[in-house]
Amino acid sequence: MNSTELLVGLLKHYSPTESEDSAVRYLINWMNNAGFETQIDSSGNAIGTIGQGPKSILLLGHIDTVPGEISVRQEGDLIFGRGAVDAKGPLAAFTTAASLGAIPGLTITVIGAVGEEGDSRGASYVRDNFNIPDYLLIGEPSRWDRITLGYKGSISYTLTVEIPITHPASNTPNACEILISNWESLLQFTKSYNSAHKRVFDQVTPTVNSINSSSNGFSDYAQMHITFRLPEGLMVDEIRDNLQTLVTAPAQLTLTPGAVESYRASKNTKLVRAALAAIRAEDGTPSFVVKTGTSDMNIVAPKWQCPTIAYGPGDSNLDHTQNEHISEIEYQRSIAVLRILMENISNEK
Repeated sequence: MNSTELLVGLLKHYSPTESEDSAVRYLINWMNNAGFETQIDSSGNAIGTIGQGPKSILLLGHIDTVPGEISVRQEGDLIFGRGAVDAKGPLAAFTTAASLGAIPGLTITVIGAVGEEGDSRGASYVRDNFNIPDYLLIGEPSRWDRITLGYKGSISYTLTVEIPITHPASNTPNACEILISNWESLLQFTKSYNSAHKRVFDQVTPTVNSINSSSNGFSDYAQMHITFRLPEGLMVDEIRDNLQTLVTAPAQLTLTPGAVESYRASKNTKLVRAALAAIRAEDGTPSFVVKTGTSDMNIVAPKWQCPTIAYGPGDSNLDHTQNEHISEIEYQRSIAVLRILMENISNEK
């Protein structure tokens, strides 16, 4: 089966979160033709299995993307399209590597999960309903010769102010001013915490996702949606309690469901050794990386506690950008690495 055709086909099925059905059906059809046993589970994930060995490896990618359709095209070595990097490129590499045929002693399952750019409903369903595999790969861009071991955690809030309207001449703060004042208090907490930590991965990273204000003639209203990326060692419960103490009435800080802890996988596993050897077999010099974002690794790995890494082709600096693209050469090299990795796993004693 043609690997580039698979990637381009997935990119042509534009699939922002909550609109993944067409891409899921395309992937299922491709996997059927490639000899997988397939199903679509209750959450909408595309699932394909090949081989029936006693060892099991799960390759968990995500098929949804952020919004913003990009014209799908190839210019020389570069393939453009929404999701080329995050994360249809890694998912297509997973699927192609598995489609090269059953590996003795190994059951290979590939999942194109829905909802990763939202509430991770697909990965949550997999976590709670699937048998724990012997090995877990998360499909996220890390470059073909790098292994991702960890991601920061995440907690999100809505910060809201609603007050009676006062005349501008009264010198009374309006809703927007109160909102900004409380946001600055939250920022002061992150600055204080970060002053003792030099690496971005070890810091709290605050982001304003959206801000709006309105008035109905009687009430003045302002609201922010905010996210804090959390480092190792800073637990969700701890920051939740701290942040609530920093907000003063009439501002209200409301927790958004779905907070996750940071997660870092162990380097000392058979899976890591198999991945390092696979990259070297393709004349690469492997290295490790940790990411300042959050992925489905944070959802699944803490509960399963099986050997885990994230891997996939692509430059993560292009995630979510209007110029998102992937190198076809890098994509093909990652497929070779994945195939060797799985063969190495099957040969492990």
